Order: sequence, then structure tokens, then C-alpha cells
Amino acid sequence: MRPEAHPVYDLIFSRRDVRRFLPRPVPEEILRRILTAAHHAPSVGFMQPWNFIVIRDPAVKAKVKGMFTRESAKAARNFRGKRLALYKRLKLEGILEAPINLCITCDSRRFGPNVLGRNTIRRTDVYSTCCAVQNLWLAARAEGIGVGWVSILKNAQLKRILKIPAGVSPVAYLCVGYPVEFLPQPELERVGWAPRLPMDGLVYLDHWGRKQGSPVTVS
Repeated sequence: MRPEAHPVYDLIFSRRDVRRFLPRPVPEEILRRILTAAHHAPSVGFMQPWNFIVIRDPAVKAKVKGMFTRESAKAARNFRGKRLALYKRLKLEGILEAPINLCITCDSRRFGPNVLGRNTIRRTDVYSTCCAVQNLWLAARAEGIGVGWVSILKNAQLKRILKIPAGVSPVAYLCVGYPVEFLPQPELERVGWAPRLPMDGLVYLDHWGRKQGSPVTVS
């Protein structure tokens, strides 16, 4: 491996979904840098469909937290026994604790209805926005900043709370701040919710299901 590649891999392997935050504010220059990193993500047709809503108001955070609490209670009904007990012990957000909440949105209308490369797979606008999320997450990790993605939310309600216009969709609601710690492994793996799957079982050659070294059959 080239020596200059090591820091990139270190960031990827140490990135974590952070739920516990210190009350320490994030300097504006650091926030600006990680937003700039997000804005330099790749996008289909260079459409750059993202916007970034920086949320500091405790009243706004409280509304989002209330929605999370209701939706998490509904989600808990999907589990039974030990799985339910573990679910209830998990900390799945840091909405009120994080100094910054950040909603990254996707504007499907940007540059009009005919975006280069988006004619066939229309959802590439959302895929591009997810690239911005990952850019931000890795840049934040490089700055020592933690990020946690809160997915147990209803987009329609979130749009009302944040006054997001029609045609624009929330893609990621993130908690951002200095973490209590960066765990050595993902928390859901650490507590036994799910294991990391072996990569070799996920890689196929030429078509679905064919592994490296499998015999080639001619039909």
C-alpha cells in the first residue's frame, strides 16, 4: 500500500456512528471545512442536489427528539424477548446532547428535469446526496468530530418541522459534535446486535452467486 493511502484507510476503518456527545461547541471553521468536504462529493451530472440545514435551536431539536421518541416506541414493537430488551438498552440518537444537528436534503429539481446521466435511474440524485453524507462523515472523523445518523424519523414530519419545501427531501438527519469516545468497533457489533459479515461471502465474479475460483459453465 502506498504510504499516503494509510490515513484514508485509517479514517474509513475508524469512522463510527456516534450517539454520546460532549457539551463542547464545534468551532465554526471546522463546521465550514466538513460542510465543504460534503459539497465536494461526486454527483451524477454534477447536479449537486444537496442542501445543509444547520440546527442549533433547542426548540427545534426538541421537536425532532419528540418525533424520534414516538417512532422508536413503534419500532420496538418489531422485536421480542432478548432482542427487545437489547433494543431498549441501545442509545440510538444524541439529538439534544449534540451541539449541532444537521439535515442534509436532496433537491430533485436542481438544474431542471433533464440531468446528464439521470434519465434512466432517477434516484441517482439521492445516491449522490449519500456520497455527500459520507464525505462529511469522513472529514468530521479527521477533525475529531463525531457524527450519528438518526434514521428513526418520519420525513413528512421532519419537512414540516424544518420548513423544507415541496420537491426537496430529507436524506440524512445527523447529530454532530465532539464524542465522549470513538469506540474501537461499531456499537451494534460490540453489543451483539449483528456481526460484521465476511467480505469474501459478498463478492461475486461476472454474475450473481459465482465466487472467485468457481468453475465456469458454458450453456
